Amino acid sequence: MAPYVVKFATGNKKKLQEVQQIIGVEHSERFVLDAVDVDLPELQGEPEDIAKEKARLAAESIGGAVLVEDTSLCFNAMGGLPGPYIKWFLKELGPAGLPKMLTGFEDKTAYAQCIFGFCAGPGEDPLVFVGRTPGSIVEARGPTDFGWDPIFLPDGFDETYAQMAKEVKNTISHRYRALDKCRDHLLSITQENDQKKPRTE
Repeated sequence: MAPYVVKFATGNKKKLQEVQQIIGVEHSERFVLDAVDVDLPELQGEPEDIAKEKARLAAESIGGAVLVEDTSLCFNAMGGLPGPYIKWFLKELGPAGLPKMLTGFEDKTAYAQCIFGFCAGPGEDPLVFVGRTPGSIVEARGPTDFGWDPIFLPDGFDETYAQMAKEVKNTISHRYRALDKCRDHLLSITQENDQKKPRTE
């Protein structure tokens, strides 16, 4: 049986690589995740609603199963901001500028949140899978080539995301926690498809 093909709506090669590493090659006979560059509108609203709508629009655009991601970095002292708008804050301030937003606040705690939206195809109801990792905001440490990783220090660790070995980060990150749930769902779909196949004697 051919594997179930899911398109991951991203033009970010590093993100695709990390997602594929987390999912693992052991499931490649069940489903395959390929990148597709889909032009989606920038939406505003609650993160889960954004992920659902992006998944619905992407499924209509490509005419098949699709996975989208919406990532937030939420500062507790600021009521959850920047949240899903972190991309714009990062673009304007850079990794080194983000911690300065908390100047004057004693509370440096934060959480990283990842929401994957999955839609099985046009007209299907999107599902969301949420992962969160608590931590705190620190001065930038480590490589600065992957978003806000240098300023996020996950609870219980003395290295930022950027300083961590990928093998460590990919077992505790917000992306891992969301993908773990999503992977289980994709495996259940392929199992259901197997059960629906007519048996041949």
